[in-house]
Amino acid sequence: MERLLQGLDASGAAAQHPRRLVVACVRDAVERARRRLADGRVPAEAVSLDALLADARALLEERSAPSLDRAVNATGIVIHTNLGRAPLCQDARRAVAAASGYAVLEIDRATGARGSRQAHVTELLRELTGAEAAFVVNNNAAAVLVALAALASGRDALVSRGELVEIGGSFRMPDVMAASGCRLVEVGTTNKTYLSDYEAALTPSTALLVKVHRSNFSMRGFVREVPPQDLAALGQRAGVPVLFDMGSGALEELGARVRCASGQADLAAAPTLQTAVASGVDIVTASGDKLLGGPQAGLLLGRAGAIAKIRAHPLARAVRIGKLGLAALEATLRVYRDPDRAWSEIPVLEMLSRSADTLERAAGSLLERLRAAVNGAASLDLYATVTEAGGGALPGVELASWAVSVRPHHGSVDAWERRLRHHRPPVFARIADGRLLLDLRTLAPEDEPVVAEALEGAARDHAGAASG
Repeated sequence: MERLLQGLDASGAAAQHPRRLVVACVRDAVERARRRLADGRVPAEAVSLDALLADARALLEERSAPSLDRAVNATGIVIHTNLGRAPLCQDARRAVAAASGYAVLEIDRATGARGSRQAHVTELLRELTGAEAAFVVNNNAAAVLVALAALASGRDALVSRGELVEIGGSFRMPDVMAASGCRLVEVGTTNKTYLSDYEAALTPSTALLVKVHRSNFSMRGFVREVPPQDLAALGQRAGVPVLFDMGSGALEELGARVRCASGQADLAAAPTLQTAVASGVDIVTASGDKLLGGPQAGLLLGRAGAIAKIRAHPLARAVRIGKLGLAALEATLRVYRDPDRAWSEIPVLEMLSRSADTLERAAGSLLERLRAAVNGAASLDLYATVTEAGGGALPGVELASWAVSVRPHHGSVDAWERRLRHHRPPVFARIADGRLLLDLRTLAPEDEPVVAEALEGAARDHAGAASG
C-alpha cells in the first residue's frame, strides 16, 4: 500500500484527487489483484507494482469522472430512454443554465409577492393546445397518478382491458391506478372494446372514464377501440369526467414531414395534443420528453374545473416540477410558436424528419472521415438500415436510415462496441449482421470528431493486441 501511494505521489496523480479517494483506489486495486490470485486467474508474476499502479490510476480516473456524462447516440433511436430521451434544443439548454442559480421561480417581479411556478408555462400550453387550463408535474406517470387521485379516489375508474398497458420500468397502469386510491373497473375485451361496454359499466360509483393511448405498442387485426371524442360525449351525457392519457404527446402533425421506411406517412398513431384537447375530454396527460422534444415533465391539459381539483390535491406538491425542468419546458414551448423553427431547432423533430437521401450523404461524408481513424484495422461501408422513434412513441413505425458499417479485422465486434462505450464521452452504437453500425439519424455534426476519436482508440487497441 505504501509503495503504491508513493508511486502515485511521485507521478503527481495523487495530488489531483482527494487523499481519501486515492487511498480507497489503492486499497481496491490491491484487493482486486488479491482476488485474481486467489481464484487462479493470473500467475503471481503478473501482479507487479507497475500493474497495480496502472489499476489504481484507472480506478482514480473512473471514480473522479461524473457518472451522468454526455453521450453520443449513434444507435439511430431518436427518443432513447436509456440515453435521456429527448435531447434539449439550444434555447432550452441556455434557459437551464440561466435558471441554475437564483431564478424568478415563485415570485411576482412586478409586486414582489409570492407567485406560482406554473405561471411560466400554463399560458403557453393554453395558447399552443387550446386547453382551458394547464398544470405541469415532473413526469407523465405522476400526471396520471395525481389526476386519478384528485378525480376518482375511493370510487370507480373505467378503462378498457386493451389499454391496461405497462408504461416502462415494469410499472403498469393498474398499479398506478391502485396507488391513486381509485377502483379499477375493466370493460370490454383485450382486442375489442365498444362504447356500449363503458355504458353498461356505469354506476353511481363511477367517478372517471379513462382512455390510455397505446403509445408504446400497437394492435392490428381484429381490434376495436373507442375514440376519445366518443368517450367524451358519453362522459358529458353521464356527468362523468374523462381522462385521456396520451403517453407521448406531439405538438406538430408528424405525417407531413416524417416518412416511414415503407414510403407511407401513416402516422395516425401519434395524435397531437391539440386534437386530444379538441376531442372534448376533460383531462389530457402527456410526457414532455418524448415527441414534444422537451425535458422530463408530465403535462395536464383540459377543463378548468378538473385542473383546479388536481392543483388543489396534496399529491400535486409531492410531484411538482423543478425549476430546471420548468426553464427547459418554457423555452421549448416558445420555439413551437413558429412551426418551421420547431422542425429545424427541436432535435427530436429535426432527427425524425431527416430524409433517407440526406442521411445517405451524411453517412458517406462520415465514412471518409473515419477511414483515417481506423487506419486499416476495420472495413468501412455504407449500410442502409431502418430505425425507430423509440421512447415508447410511434410503435410499429420504421424510419429508413443510413449508417456507417464497421467490420473489425482484429478483435470482435462486441469488443469494439464495448471500447466505444468506455470512451469519454461514450459512443453508443448498435450491432447488426455482425457489424458495428453508426447510424446517422441521431448523430449531430459535433458528434463526429468524438466518434472518430473513439474508433481510433478501438483500432489502436486491437491492432496493438494483434501485433503483440
